[in-house]
Formats: sequence, C-alpha cells, structure tokens
Amino acid sequence: MSLHDQDDPALRAAQEERLRAVWAPPRGIFLRWTDCNNNQVGVWYVLTAFGFMLFAGVLALIMRTQLAVPDNDLVGPGTFNQLFTLHGSMMMFLFAVPMFEAVSIILLPQLLGARDLPFPRLSAFGYWSFLIGGLFVGGSIFFNAAPDGGWFMYPPLTTRSDLSGLGADIWMLGLSFIEVSSVAAAVELIVGVLKCRPPGMRLNLMPLYAWYILVVAVMILFAFPPLIAGDILFEMERLLDWPFFDARRGGDPLLWQHLFWIFGHPEVYIIFLPSIALFAMLVPTFANRHLLGYPWIVLAAVGTAFLSFGLWVHHMFTTGLPKISLAFFSAASEAVAIPTGVQIFVFIATLWAGRVTWSTPLLYATGSLAIFVIGGLTGVMVAVAPFDWQAHDSYFVVAHLHYVLIGGTLMPLFAGLYYYWPLVTGKKLSDRLGRIAFWMLFVGANLTFFPMHLSGLMGMPRRVFTYPAELGLGGLNMASTLGAWLFAAGVAVICLDLSLSPRRARAARNPWNAGTLEWLAHPEDEDWGIRSVPLIESRYPIWDQTDFVRKVDEGRFFLPDAEEGRRETIVTSVLDARPLAVIRLGTPSIKPMLTAVALGGVFILTTYHLYWAALVSGGATLAMALWWLWTGTAEIPEKPCKPIGHGLELPLYLSGPSAPGWWAMFITMMADATAFSGLVFGYFFFWTRHADFPPVALADGPGMAWPMLALFLGLASWLLTLGAREVHASKHVGMARLCLMVALLLSLAGIGAGLAGPWTHGMDPQAHSYPAIVWTLAIWAAGHAGVAAIMQGYALARSLAGRMDPVHDADLRNVTVYMHFYALTAIVTYATIGLFPEVA
Repeated sequence: MSLHDQDDPALRAAQEERLRAVWAPPRGIFLRWTDCNNNQVGVWYVLTAFGFMLFAGVLALIMRTQLAVPDNDLVGPGTFNQLFTLHGSMMMFLFAVPMFEAVSIILLPQLLGARDLPFPRLSAFGYWSFLIGGLFVGGSIFFNAAPDGGWFMYPPLTTRSDLSGLGADIWMLGLSFIEVSSVAAAVELIVGVLKCRPPGMRLNLMPLYAWYILVVAVMILFAFPPLIAGDILFEMERLLDWPFFDARRGGDPLLWQHLFWIFGHPEVYIIFLPSIALFAMLVPTFANRHLLGYPWIVLAAVGTAFLSFGLWVHHMFTTGLPKISLAFFSAASEAVAIPTGVQIFVFIATLWAGRVTWSTPLLYATGSLAIFVIGGLTGVMVAVAPFDWQAHDSYFVVAHLHYVLIGGTLMPLFAGLYYYWPLVTGKKLSDRLGRIAFWMLFVGANLTFFPMHLSGLMGMPRRVFTYPAELGLGGLNMASTLGAWLFAAGVAVICLDLSLSPRRARAARNPWNAGTLEWLAHPEDEDWGIRSVPLIESRYPIWDQTDFVRKVDEGRFFLPDAEEGRRETIVTSVLDARPLAVIRLGTPSIKPMLTAVALGGVFILTTYHLYWAALVSGGATLAMALWWLWTGTAEIPEKPCKPIGHGLELPLYLSGPSAPGWWAMFITMMADATAFSGLVFGYFFFWTRHADFPPVALADGPGMAWPMLALFLGLASWLLTLGAREVHASKHVGMARLCLMVALLLSLAGIGAGLAGPWTHGMDPQAHSYPAIVWTLAIWAAGHAGVAAIMQGYALARSLAGRMDPVHDADLRNVTVYMHFYALTAIVTYATIGLFPEVA
C-alpha cells in the first residue's frame, strides 16, 4: 500500500469498518467483563481503586472523629486498631499503586501510538487478582476479622496468633496476592514502553510520562519482591512455627523491618513519581511550550529511583543500629531531595518561560506542589537522626507522611483526573465545581495535618485511640478532625462533578490543545484507539509535525487496516524504535479471570488453614495457566509477513530477545531473583546478628553431599536445555526433544536431592532459625526445579504437537531464559547451605 492509496475514500471506509469490527467490545455484560482490551481493563482498575480509596477515607473519618475530643468512646481500642491498619493498608496497597498502574494501562497505548499494550490478558489477570484480594482484605472489617497490627505488621506481636488473630493472615496472604497483580502490571508496562513505541520514537523522544512509568515499573521489580520474601517468612512462622522472628530460637524481629522497609520506602517514590509524570504532561500543555530540561528531568527521575533504595533504614533510626549506619542513611535521606528538587524546578521554569493558561488541572498541580514541598521539608528534618529520635512514632511523622502522600499522590491524581477526563469519556468536568473542590481539599489538608506537627512535638503518640485532657491537645485534634471533614467534603464535590459528567455536552477533540499523542483520540471514541500507527519525529508531534493529525486520521501511516480480522500492533526495537514485527494481541477471554480466581483460592484457603483445598486450588491454577499459554501464546501465523503500509512488510512472529514474550520472561525472573535475594539476605542477616550462627550443635547443616548433588543436577538440566535450544535451531528436532526429556528428568531428580540434605540430617525447622532458613532456601530451589520440569515438559509437548518448530521456537527460548535464573538460584542456594557452614 502506498501513501496515495489512502486518497480513496472507499478504501478508508472499508479499513475503518474492519478496525471497528475487530476492536469493538463484545456484547453482553459478562463478555464485556472478560474483554482484555487495556483501555477497558484500565477503566475497571481506576473505578475499583477509586472505590477502595473512598472506603479507606471513611475509615479515616471514623478515626478522626474518635480523636476529636479527649477520652472519646466512639470506638474501642480493638476497632481503632483495625481502622488504622486497614486505612493505611488500603491506601498504600489498594489505591496508590493500583491507581497509577490503572491510569498507565489506559494512557500508555495512546501515548505510544500503539493499538494496545503487548499482553492485554495479563492486564486482565492483574485486575481480577487485585479485585479479589482487595475485597478479601477490605471486607474483613465487616466480620471483625480485619488486621490490627498496623500497615507495617511488626513482629513479634503479629506473628503470635494468640495476640493478632486471623487478621494478620488475612493481611499477609491477601496483600501477597495483590502484590502478584502489581508485578504483573509492571511486566506489562515495562514491555509496553520498551517494545510498543511507534516507529521513530527513540528513547530520547519518549513522552516523559512513559519515562516515569518505565522507571517506576522497574522499581516495583526490586521493591515488591523483598516484601514477598518477608511475607513467606512471616507466614511460615505463623502457620508452621518456624522461628524467623523469635529471638528465643535464634530469630530476629528486625529482619522483618529490613525486608518491609526495603519495600516500604521505595514505595513512597513508586506512588510519587507517576504523579510527577502527570505534571510532566499537563505543565507543557498549559505553559504552551515544550518542557524545559528534558534530559535533566529524566536523569532526576532515575536518580530519585536509585536513591530511594538507600533510604529504608531511616525508618529504623530508633532500633539501636550502629552509628555508621545512621550517618550513611541519614545522608542518603537528605540527598534524595536533590533530584526531587530538580523535577519541581523544571516545572516552575517551564511555566515561567511559557505563556501560562490557568486551568483547573494546573490549579490542582500547583497546589499539590505547595503541599508536597512542606512534606519534603519535614522529611529532611526526620532524616536527621537526633531529631528523628524525638519525633519518632509521634503525630509529627503522621503529618509528614500525609503531606507527602496528599501533595505527591492524591492531589496530582485529581489534577490528572480533570486533565484526562475528556480523553477517557469525551466530556469535560466542571471548572466551577473543580475549583470549589480544590479549595476545600487544599484548606482541608492543611487544617488536618499541619496541627499534627505541633501535637506530635507536644507529645501526641501515633496509633492511640484516645488521649487524656491533661495533655492539652484537644484543640489541635479538633482542628484536625474539622479539616478531615472539610477534605472529605471536597472529595464529595468531585464525586458530584463526576456523576454529572454524562449529562454534559461532548467536548471538542483535544480541548487543551496538547501536543502529545494521546490527544489523537477522536471525540467519537472509536474502539480501535489510534487510526494508524504514526512515524514520530518530535516529542510533541501534534505541535511540531505538519498535518500530523490529518495524516493519522486518514490512515496515512502504518497498520491502517485489519485485513485478517485480528487485533494487532507493531513491535519496535528498544533503543531506536525501528519496526521489527506485527504481533497478534489477546482477544476477550475468560481464562485470565478463572486463573485469578483459582490463584486467589490458594491464598484465601491457606488463610483458613484449609491446606488440602488450597493444594487443589493450586493445581487448578497450574491447569488454567497452561491452558491459557497453550491456546493464547506463540501462535504460528498463517503467513510469514504482512504489509503495514509505505511498502514495508514485517514478520508476524518473533522469538528471542526481539520478542515481547522473551522480555516478559526476563523481567518476571528479575522479580523472582529479587525475592530470592531477600531470602538469602535473611540467611546472612542471622549470621551477622548472632555470633553462634549456625549453632555448634547444627554446624554441619544439611551436609555437603546432597546440596552438591542437587547443584550438579540443576546445572546439568540447564546445560541440556541450552543444548536443546541450539540443536533445535539447527533443525535436529529429535535430538532437541531427547535433550528436553533428559533435562526434565534431571530437574525432577533435583527436587529430591535439594530436599534430602536437611531431611537426612534431621534439621528441625521449629527448633532454631538456622534449620528454618536452610529449609526455606532448599524449598525455594526445589520449587524452582519443579517449575523448570513443567516448563521443559511444556516445550516438549509443544514440539510434539506441532506448535513449535525450528523457526517458530519462542517457547523454547523463553524456557531457556528461565533456566538461566534457575541455574543462578541453584548455585547461590546450594553454595550457601552446603558450603558456607564449612567455610565459617
């Protein structure tokens, strides 16, 4: 097809009709629920996360009402503990992180000029996991079973079932399930940004929102898995009495604090950076100019992410750490203000240099920056260890945290809501109601939290359900409560504005006159998204490229048709966005929902100690996942290539490092390796904390023979899988199948050998933390050997069924990526538990 072919109106009409038929949502309520279109999934995500935010806000209002006056008895101490635990948990786990992922799932395809992100069914799976886990955790309060140990769940009180009850299990297992959805979304977003950019959109031409989301999604891979590792240790202590945090048996409760805050502090920036990303989109629009300092703001975002992983110990300044640790982490906590300040000053400079059009979204943005700066200044204060010793666990810290979260997350999201609502619905929100709501929110936030600085310095401890009148804090607490109700009223005005939106007239296309790709969305809201995938030459193509919008609308760029009746998008190279292939995307399916339900059953049934039922649910999860993969991935196309316009033909199949599936496997295994590193960290943490680790009576550990045999079997399986990949590519299919079969048997043998060491040496995991952590590492490695056997068997079955051949070998190449990480896991595990006691 040439450029001039698009001058034929009949051709364009036929192309649009085919696109409309392919991308139209299915009919019927149930089928629409199973639609895997990322725009549809993103809308569900946003609505669900917003609902959880409102619910958590109601819990906060109850707490503030309880604290309005001294010696109040509106709620008792047990209920209050459940309220503040669930409020914090829902805001952090069920609103802040899922909301940014939801917004990104909606915006990224349009920002990148893609038909969709590469794994829409994975997005749907993540949504259903989030919904089920969120209802399980949030609904627990209606049955007086909500967690009550704080959103941080510090042992040893929470690891004792007689003190914490079922709520701790609900928190731990429910939120672990939600973390699965967060990692799934991170995989989708990273691969989407790296592989689904339009032709010409080099890394230095990406919209800043895409840069921020890439940075944050990578942060999730390194922040969430340590918490997953901590959750494993936590639940094994609660369910099996393995003493990881019991100091009487060689454990240490500080291990949980380290693993939690390695996650917990980066999470503050995981939810802050996407909000800054919204500023990076709307500030240039209302400044009517390109954003200044593009390279600097990218470096600042990367620098903020990097430094955020060196701050976790400033939550632990009062735990008696060495002075060198206090000095290092105090300095790092103050240093993070530098890249954060760079980003804020870039926005101010852009507004200063531009011709500012004041609008409701920009009002929210500037107000949120003012609130965030106050939170940042108090953050520098608590980064100084002597001051932190005085303010720790007081309402000063509560004030600091909420200034950062409201100014850095909630208010920016409201700015983005008013900015992007016309993009999502075709309707604008009310400027009048929006400004009223802003001033209620701005005044309410400051009235609520500024007095808390004073009450905290005057001795008001956090997490108390009441206080005596003699403290003289009644006036400050009443002011905070009135501010909270004013803030809630502002949120109610926004909800009213949203409810009135459907009655309003349709807004003009691109009502803000923005310059980035997402505003190509048509007011008629066609289901296919962008009409044709454009060629990008600028960071603001709508402003800078001649007749850009008209050319896109007329299908004068790439992939303007859906001849085969399939959902498709273009895959490009990572660095320079060179077109590589056309990939077929997942269509509406019930499989992601069923897989999420089955996996949710594993976590929920384990909570109630229904282990056999949980095992059955685990088997169902495996069966659903294999069905999903067998029927929905690595499809051999009906032809090798297809034309995409302008004389270009692209292949319909990719494997290896060019393929999105390869990147998804690599990214997933990075998360897996990070979780594993958390467990290894636990082993060496015990070694550094206890002079008698391992104890003399247990110094032999699991011995050397069995771990070394397990290591040999694992490495042999890895090498045979590599050999299968190479001989398969050389068209020796029979030899490749034989290699896979032998590798599978070696992986199965590795399971037994890995567990035989601690078993034959009689290591009792309930007796001491040393055998407990050895058993945990051995089970982790043996479990990965089992997954290796399943993957090798899957690749073998695909070959035997004719679904994989020497050209179409994505399954085998993806399995090989897993085997690299499995080999690394085996080396570290068996060297640690088999050799380290001997070396020590």
